[in-house]
Amino acid sequence: MIPPKPPSSQAKGGILHYIRAFRRDLLSALPARLYRAWMAEFRSGPIHSFLCNDPDLVARVLREHPDDFPKSNRLREGLAPLLGRSVFVTNGAEWQRQRRIIDPAFEGGRLREIFPQIWDASCAAARRLPPTGEIDLEPVTSHAAADVIFRTLFSIPIEDATAAQVFSAFRAHQDAQPIVNAAALIPLPAWFPRFHSRRTRTTAAHIRGLIAQLVAERAARIAAGTAPDDLATKIMTTPDPLTGQRFTPPEMVDQVAIFFLAGHETSASSLAWALWLLAANPDWQARVAAEARAELDPENPAFSLVSCLKLSRAVFREALRLYPPVPMMVREAACPETFRERAVPKGAQIVISPWHLHRHERLWDNPDGFDPARWETANGRDCQRRAYIPFSAGARVCPGAGFAMVEGPLMLSLILRDHRLETTTPPVPVARLTVRGRDGIRVRISPRDPDGSCRR
Repeated sequence: MIPPKPPSSQAKGGILHYIRAFRRDLLSALPARLYRAWMAEFRSGPIHSFLCNDPDLVARVLREHPDDFPKSNRLREGLAPLLGRSVFVTNGAEWQRQRRIIDPAFEGGRLREIFPQIWDASCAAARRLPPTGEIDLEPVTSHAAADVIFRTLFSIPIEDATAAQVFSAFRAHQDAQPIVNAAALIPLPAWFPRFHSRRTRTTAAHIRGLIAQLVAERAARIAAGTAPDDLATKIMTTPDPLTGQRFTPPEMVDQVAIFFLAGHETSASSLAWALWLLAANPDWQARVAAEARAELDPENPAFSLVSCLKLSRAVFREALRLYPPVPMMVREAACPETFRERAVPKGAQIVISPWHLHRHERLWDNPDGFDPARWETANGRDCQRRAYIPFSAGARVCPGAGFAMVEGPLMLSLILRDHRLETTTPPVPVARLTVRGRDGIRVRISPRDPDGSCRR
């Protein structure tokens, strides 16, 4: 079964066409030729953008010369109500300082330490599923991913009162604010409105207020010597090795906002699509379930079992290819450049699109097909190195990438271990905060003849 993707735009027009299209849906606003093009230039009035699918250009922008292509200020403006000046949107010395403080919290040894929290949240997610009936996967996976974040970041489950409020507010904010809107992709003049609705500003302020409460409570426990050794404590007590300074409370609010967005919204999106893909491909679903039965020991949830979930990992990686949570990344040319013998002026928007790169017809074998076995082929291994960037790449690669590749396959395996999924209406992908289903991602669920249950 070929996984669905949105129809591509066939319309032509000027700036108003693009603004209307981007506000409606990013993925269907762009033309079908981008699935074959190495580069595309968009220029209409003040618009001057370059979308790059050439792996050499992608490497140049993300890996080889990242300082020449900083994060676009338009992206920061688009996300400022929620993220402030978080590590996701800053550049230069400010970004370097933030990463020096944040990166130690996500080192390899920390994954082993927080694995019990990931395991507990994953087991809780599997137990919460109804035994039978039709469900929308998006609320289920959002709840599960939020539970992981709260347990690992603040040592509280999703049932905690403040955690539940943050989760609810994020659900409202997702509907109010797309991650890449017209202001992010189009270099509009300074006077042009940035499309922040009153609802967007209100939900963002509510979320940030709740996060500020959590940060203040944790700061008090750190001062009293009673704080748990979790990610929040690690980040709040880590000094910049160059200056000795730690994050201020407002800076920590910015960082927690992006941790929640990157670790909750993106994981929820990826897991929902992975579950739907398995519902649509029962042969792979049966293989993942059999692997989970064979490898997962509820009485001994050791970190080492993560390396045994090879099929689940391949499925999750394929879901990230077909439905990358962040469909496009926007950079800005800091100086004049030349791309494929074409002049790129200073200030031009450079768009790197995992959505198109991951389905590029000249790079991938069977680009629109679901094939977790591709990662063992020569083409799959080559494309994984050159044309696969679900977590970005280079210096700005997501610090939580390793975290996601533990959480996703584990949760996938624990759910499929005891539950069987079947498709209903095929979902239509749209770009909101992450790639989601336009009307949800729905499946039918039923019990898989269990020979045990997830417990600790």
